Amino acid sequence: MLKIAINGMGTWGRKLVDSVQGSAKIKFVKIVTRDPARHREYADKAGIALVASYEDVLKDPAVDAVLLATPHSQHAAQIVQAAKAGKHVYTEKPLALTRASAQQAVDACRAAGVTFTLGFNRRHAPAFIEMMKRIHAGEIGDVLHIEAHQAGPTGYRLKPDSWRSNRAEAPAGGMTARGIHTLDSMIQIGGLVSSVYAFSDRRKMPAGIELDDTTSMLLRFANGITGYLGTVFVTGELWRVHVFGTKGWLEMRGDSDLTFLGLEGEPQKIELPKVNKERALLEAFADAVAARQPFMVPPEEAVNGIAVLEAIVASAASGKPISI
Repeated sequence: MLKIAINGMGTWGRKLVDSVQGSAKIKFVKIVTRDPARHREYADKAGIALVASYEDVLKDPAVDAVLLATPHSQHAAQIVQAAKAGKHVYTEKPLALTRASAQQAVDACRAAGVTFTLGFNRRHAPAFIEMMKRIHAGEIGDVLHIEAHQAGPTGYRLKPDSWRSNRAEAPAGGMTARGIHTLDSMIQIGGLVSSVYAFSDRRKMPAGIELDDTTSMLLRFANGITGYLGTVFVTGELWRVHVFGTKGWLEMRGDSDLTFLGLEGEPQKIELPKVNKERALLEAFADAVAARQPFMVPPEEAVNGIAVLEAIVASAASGKPISI
């Protein structure tokens, strides 16, 4: 049983804690929060201790690992602290906001010999697992191009006083909230990204929210594959990954919706079950710790994703493609 403390107890933090209630593999034992009174009722009901100090948690021998659901700019330093304390680390995305700090965090975990992962729950979506299985089996031949989109009405729900509404904490429109998931999927499929050409605009975002709402990117991967990724923060829900190969294509829309088309015939809908992605990822983290697996997300992929995020910002500002 992996005993874990969560630092950062917002709405998403509660969802993560709730997802593994009753698990035989992982248990939340502490909540780090600057406002204990706000979470007292929830913590008492869940049987989890409340503490105000992250540093105290890192000194606690009863805590095996930490989960960071804190503002993005804090992740890298908090990862380094945890690694030096010998704690395994699960970090919500994004890993960091700069390539340099992402590399520092990864290096600290490697040096300490702790298990590190990122909150890319969509790696556990049945449609994505089946897509990767079929790509690796050669069903669509050699991958040529990847198109992806992550969109929704999140921009309308943001509050002006929230850190998530701060451009410094959430650069590149919807990328840190949504698009980073889909970028991770694209990197898993196509390999590391080598260049980015991006556009990002604030067109319909509500007053008081300084983020861009529409961001689009052209990507070139190191192996020659090309790609397109878009995020729109003020529209209906859509999560789409479409992979084109020399023998056909695969498209997923959401967790359990996958379609295949070969060079002839009609598109085939593939029926897949629904799963609790958050529980699956957290229990996989516990398994990785038990197996002494150092990285659940390959470190070069984790760092490349942040390098792409940094390049999106630079390209949108300069109007020029950015090499990575």
